[in-house]
Amino acid sequence: MTEPHGNMLDRVPHVLAGRHVRVERLDEGHADGLLAIGADAEIWRHLSRPPIRTRDDALAYIVSAQAPLYGEGPQQAFAVIDLASGDVAGTTRYLDMRSDHRGLEIGWTWYGLRFQRTAVNTECKHLLLTHAFEVMRCIRVYFKTDHLNERSQRAIERLGAHRDGVLRNHRIRRDGTYRHSVYYTILEDEWPEVRQRLQARLDGAD
Repeated sequence: MTEPHGNMLDRVPHVLAGRHVRVERLDEGHADGLLAIGADAEIWRHLSRPPIRTRDDALAYIVSAQAPLYGEGPQQAFAVIDLASGDVAGTTRYLDMRSDHRGLEIGWTWYGLRFQRTAVNTECKHLLLTHAFEVMRCIRVYFKTDHLNERSQRAIERLGAHRDGVLRNHRIRRDGTYRHSVYYTILEDEWPEVRQRLQARLDGAD
C-alpha cells in the first residue's frame, strides 16, 4: 500500500529551468509572446479552440487555462520559454491533478512552428515529468491526444509512454465531428527508464 504524500498542489512548481527552456507559470505577461506564435491554424487543427489572432485572444486563452475544469482535478498552465532567444516557445499544463490518487495529466501542449522538432519539447517534458515523479511523488502521469493526431501520438510514444487504449467518441470537435482520444501513461516504476531515454535525447541535441 502506498503512503499518503500530502497535497500535490502545494508542490506545483513556479519555475523549472533546463539548458534549452524555462517552464514558468502562465500569466498575462505572456500574452504578447503567445500572440507572436499562435496565429498559425496548423497548430490548432487538433485542439478545441481557434488560433490566437489578437491580444484579446491571447488574454482569453490565459484566463481559460487558469480556470478549473468541470469534473476534473485542478490544473496549472505554464509558458515554455526558449532560452536561446528569450521568446515564448509555447505552453503546456499539468491537468487533472488528484492528490488522493497521486496522478496527473500533461496536456494542452502546443508550440510555435519554429520551435517544433527542436529540443524544446523534449526538455519541457523532461522537466515536467521529473518534477511530477520526484517532487510531487506521482505514481502515474498520463497523456491523451486526438486519434487523428498521429504526430502527437508518435511524440508521446518517443517519450516511452505506454499506449493504454482509445476512448471512443470522447469529444465533439469544433467542426461537429467526433474525436476518439488515445490515452498513454507512464508509471512510477517506468520513470527511471523514461528519464534515461529523455536525457540521452537531450545530450544528443547539445
